[in-house]
Amino acid sequence: MNKSVIALSITLALTTSLSGCSSFSNPASPVPNVVNAQGNEAKRVNEVVAQYFDEMLVLDPLTATYVGINTYNDKFIAPISPQSIEEDKAFEQQYLDRINAIDVNQLSGQDLLSYQVFKRDREVALASFEFPEHYIPFNQMYGIHNDFAMLGSGESSQPFNTVKDYQDFINRAKGFSAYMDSAILSMREGAKEGIVLPKVIVKKLIPQFKTHLVKNIKDSVFYEPVKQLDKNNAINTQDKKQLRAEYTQMIENVIIPTYQKTLSFLTTEYAPLASDTVGLSHLPNGTAWYDHMISYHTTLPLTADEIHEFGQQEVARILSEMEKVKQTVNFKGSLPEFFIFLKEDEQFYFKSPEQVIAAYEGVKDKINSRVSQLFEVFPKADYQVKEVEAFRAASSAGASYEAPAPDGSRPGTFYINTYNLKAQPNFIVETLSIHEASPGHHFQASIQQEVESLPMFRKFGNFTVYEEGWALYAESLGKEMGLFTDPYQWYGRLVDEQLRAMRLVVDTGLHAKGWTREQAIDFMTKNSSMADTDIEAEVERYISIPGQALAYKTGQRAIQQMRKKAKETLGEQFDIKKFHTQILIDGSLPMPILSAKIDRWVEAQK
Repeated sequence: MNKSVIALSITLALTTSLSGCSSFSNPASPVPNVVNAQGNEAKRVNEVVAQYFDEMLVLDPLTATYVGINTYNDKFIAPISPQSIEEDKAFEQQYLDRINAIDVNQLSGQDLLSYQVFKRDREVALASFEFPEHYIPFNQMYGIHNDFAMLGSGESSQPFNTVKDYQDFINRAKGFSAYMDSAILSMREGAKEGIVLPKVIVKKLIPQFKTHLVKNIKDSVFYEPVKQLDKNNAINTQDKKQLRAEYTQMIENVIIPTYQKTLSFLTTEYAPLASDTVGLSHLPNGTAWYDHMISYHTTLPLTADEIHEFGQQEVARILSEMEKVKQTVNFKGSLPEFFIFLKEDEQFYFKSPEQVIAAYEGVKDKINSRVSQLFEVFPKADYQVKEVEAFRAASSAGASYEAPAPDGSRPGTFYINTYNLKAQPNFIVETLSIHEASPGHHFQASIQQEVESLPMFRKFGNFTVYEEGWALYAESLGKEMGLFTDPYQWYGRLVDEQLRAMRLVVDTGLHAKGWTREQAIDFMTKNSSMADTDIEAEVERYISIPGQALAYKTGQRAIQQMRKKAKETLGEQFDIKKFHTQILIDGSLPMPILSAKIDRWVEAQK
């Protein structure tokens, strides 16, 4: 399947009434299950989107596992080939034709939203086939090599409870090996066309493959489910013995050779062919490719120049706010000297990973006690704070969020990367917790899964601009909830927003204006107090996933504009809790579709 499908993530959604609004008088009550009055066209919409989702899971069994459907846990995605690409394209075209045959004028409420989102998804998916993404099937940020290891760790979505569960993964491993073989062939073809990863990214990839070449099988992350057998009372002793033997063979004969083969290809054949340049515009048809990525990630009609200018304005504004913090804490030097002070003074850094986790667990209770000031709907699922696993810590982001299991068997997970403690200053604890957990991604991701009536493709669909725009907007609510009273915690909020503002400048600089990696690093160093290693990781992230980093600030701005417009229109009738319900109630939506929905809600309130 197309990589955009493989990357499906869990996001927030609630069901709504025909007018696109709903009332929640009791925040502790379950979300109501609203059923739309279904006309013929409405039924056709729901049939089309349901059939698409079911067929998509067959084509992309990894997504099935991620969303809690275990029917295909022994299957893997098809190897990359011209035939599989054409089949994927035909699949998307078939469903675009089907949705286009429906009369949109007869739709309203959830049915209208489903039609609009599904149609846009198919159009964007088809547009993606104009660009050879299959020539670059993985990078250090996103790739099947890491996703598969997480699935096989026993700590993710792949279940390991029964004999069949273990056998399913053994069979899935064979599919992984075949896929990686096809990825090598595809990357070879890409090299012939001049479409290759930058050298700096290949350098970051290599350690991710090396980490799986263990001398002792028991040190492999893939052996972790075997260790769990000791506590599994549902599997008898003989079966446990057999599974240990089969898993040892799988790791020795399939897993390690697959990672070794790909590593050898990367180091001996691919690295010498990798690019010295880092921007998408340097690749064939790269300018159009980047324009597509801007549209894909932001869902907005923005140009690289517009985004670059907006970013520069925001960077300057936030620097002036940082200057005020410097004055508040009576620091006598310049702002660059203040940045150095914040980077180097030990008072701003944790002494151990345990201290990091304890700090975030502590602020969790503080935030959770205040969210009712601005919200009327809350997730039933809890979340846990957890360190990023060792096998991916060296090249992973500083923090991330994984949604809870759809069946409630696993809470949400707020991952903190403790690999480099200098990249985790204590003054970002409040703002980062808001962003990744409550009321940021945890609200947005968990509540959606708790609604039974939402179409599956929306229940498990995602738009980066909505999700990251919401999380960054949520950070801006901190002061309204009585947080950020400590000037350094407020500075941490500014640090986070400055990072997102710099992303606008750097991402467009790299991919549309010919910036080098060094130029990007220099810009971020001059305009923030971020650790050098953190800046390097950020820049290499933007190199790897063009346009994705633009979604945070553009999404935040769009939501802020919706709030401002709604408040100006409704005046004293404006209720911030109900506004937040409306932003969250229908899940992840493209910004134009969300904005139109909010306009309809505002009109209904008059």
